[in-house]
Amino acid sequence: MKLPWIHATGILAISISLSVGLLRTLTLGTKDPFNCSALIERGSWLDSSRGIWQPDGCILHSYSPSDGSTCLESRRVIFIGDSTTRKLFFQFAHVLDPTLPTAPPNDMQKHSDHVLVTQNQSEISFFWDPFLNTSIAHHLDPSGESVDRTRRPALLILGSGLWYLRYSTTSNGVSGWLGNTEGILNALGKNNFTAADQIVLLPIQQVVSSKLSRDRATTIWPSDIDEMNLALHHRLRLAGNSSMNLSSALISPLVFNDMLEPSNTEDGLHFSDATVRAQANILLNAFCNDRLPKVPPFNKTCCFSYPQPFPLQLFLLIVAAAWGLIAYFLFLRRQASTRSGHLPILVFSITVVLMYVADRTGLWLKEQKHFDEWTFTFLCFLTLAVGLASIKRDNNDLGILNRGQTGWMQLIILIYHYCGGSKVSGIYNPVRVLVASYLFMTGYGHTTYYLRKAEFGFHRILQILMRLNLLTIALSYTMNTDYLSYYFAPLVSMWFLVIYTTLAIYSRYNHNTAFVLFKITLSAALVTLFFLDPWPLESCFRFLARVFGTHWSAREWAFRVKLDIWIVYFGMLTAIAVIKIRDHNLTTHPRWSLVANAAIGGSGIIMVLFFMFELAQESKFTYNLWHPYISFLPVLAFICLRNASVLLRSSFSRAFAFIGKCSLETFIMQYHLWLAGDSKGILIIIPGPHWRPANFILQTIVFIYLSDRVANATSDLAARFCDLDQSLPTHQAGENQPPATKAYLGVPWNLRAEL
Repeated sequence: MKLPWIHATGILAISISLSVGLLRTLTLGTKDPFNCSALIERGSWLDSSRGIWQPDGCILHSYSPSDGSTCLESRRVIFIGDSTTRKLFFQFAHVLDPTLPTAPPNDMQKHSDHVLVTQNQSEISFFWDPFLNTSIAHHLDPSGESVDRTRRPALLILGSGLWYLRYSTTSNGVSGWLGNTEGILNALGKNNFTAADQIVLLPIQQVVSSKLSRDRATTIWPSDIDEMNLALHHRLRLAGNSSMNLSSALISPLVFNDMLEPSNTEDGLHFSDATVRAQANILLNAFCNDRLPKVPPFNKTCCFSYPQPFPLQLFLLIVAAAWGLIAYFLFLRRQASTRSGHLPILVFSITVVLMYVADRTGLWLKEQKHFDEWTFTFLCFLTLAVGLASIKRDNNDLGILNRGQTGWMQLIILIYHYCGGSKVSGIYNPVRVLVASYLFMTGYGHTTYYLRKAEFGFHRILQILMRLNLLTIALSYTMNTDYLSYYFAPLVSMWFLVIYTTLAIYSRYNHNTAFVLFKITLSAALVTLFFLDPWPLESCFRFLARVFGTHWSAREWAFRVKLDIWIVYFGMLTAIAVIKIRDHNLTTHPRWSLVANAAIGGSGIIMVLFFMFELAQESKFTYNLWHPYISFLPVLAFICLRNASVLLRSSFSRAFAFIGKCSLETFIMQYHLWLAGDSKGILIIIPGPHWRPANFILQTIVFIYLSDRVANATSDLAARFCDLDQSLPTHQAGENQPPATKAYLGVPWNLRAEL
């Protein structure tokens, strides 16, 4: 059977992605499977201010004092060398403990030894030895026996070279440095490099000749530095370190010189604290990434090996793969009329396994996010252009909050996550309103259904919870992640149960509007009281931890809930208002147009005032304090403006409607198949910084296509599991439903067969 073009494009993109990943793994990946060489040899600055360094193909972790403490375990770190090594020493110590100084106390102590002790009792020492011919002898373990691990330094960093050039008449310059370096390497090699867990030979730092003093410029030549670094690289290759790996005891971060910018130095020799701090962070990534506990999120993939799946995780992955293979063979053997029953199983299982491969193996590379205002703006305008180009007008009034009105919100949220927009308060704040809008629609949609249909059966509860959580729970086990980390599915599930409970209690009186309003008010009060103090939620989570072994963060979950704690109730109240307006035909009242025009004008003013207010906030943290109290204003204002006329209500974007059908899947799957490192980085299918635009297009096609396929698969699986009557209308059947019914079909996450 000939596939439609959308299926052909999606399958072709997946095939290309797998082929590129396998080809890279079997060629370049064999030389650097854990991205260690990439960390210390290749990279570039992501931003013009030279603040974010990106190694080729891996996520660079920004180390905190707690990370450093866990890695070093109160062990020693020793620096020996010249003034450039001394600056690296101070910045390294400052990363581990921000209270430590970043420079010698005064100029009289520049050529002295220094010892700093972090708050976690790691001793960081510096020995002034610019020729590496005095202090170094005490740290090479001349006996040839490995020192005890508790006494042996975790890191030994050696740096010299510039003083050989500066005082070449007495040190024999380049040849003197070569001879001394050869002696050091021989001494280290005789002892099997046991002087420390990892020994770092710093490259000779490049200089900016135009900024050097006259005395330095006459003897320190860039050509000599290049010759020395080339010789160092060649000598390390002879020592068996042609490519770094996880067990490399001797490394040389040649990439340090690529990080230097002439504008970041005043004397041509010593570079800014920020630059040297980034170099110190690379040393920590090289030494610590594979030593830290290997738990999600995996936001440090440089010089890192992914953990082996634990038994249950491996069992579930095998079951998913086997399930998919069986479904595939049954799909091939059955007649066309019976094949559709096996397709959802095939799609779901293949996608789950593919997400594991994408984000828990090295098949594809990962890189860190970086917010660029031009990229973000371009993608937003591109989204707008695609939406406008696919506008369609229906012959009927589609009602308020139909799905064609919501897909654009998910696209903005996806772009926001991909670009790392959370760092910008002016972008974070409106996106918080978009998230609140989805929760508003949850309250609006479910309330509309229950008040109209009065059907509180268990089958519908089970189907909705399965539809919301099937993929989330599957990924929680196969990816070994926290269920609450995919926060929106749990959040919507919780609010659905709150709405259900609120309306189901004494449901026979739901025809009484005053009684329903009383129940909603009481529910809002009880939920608010529950989350007002930390102990009720903490007690619940402690109980779950003791009984089921789940370890959820009460603080994080409380933050998620409290940020939008009342918006669902505003959605419920709006549903009641819309129902009453329709029941009493208020839209035919002579003064309705006056009320509508006033609401439209007021909504426009509210939108302007909201953006003025959110842009005036000092930070996103300041805005968060206001958000629970004001988010309903822009939500209601936009709904009013978007549905101001029959023309607007009957017009929708087919592209946005398509995304609206798989919003839940795009939100969940982005963690592992569009983004990477559990959403902390981005997935790189085509290696190389110059291929980023092509990579974005390819991975977006794969991501959107699979999200759509999984949305249909999970809907079918949920319906089959719940054994629901398949004659019930689906979301596709809603196009010819009356306005009140179609309004409910705009509920987020494409809840199929709910009517």
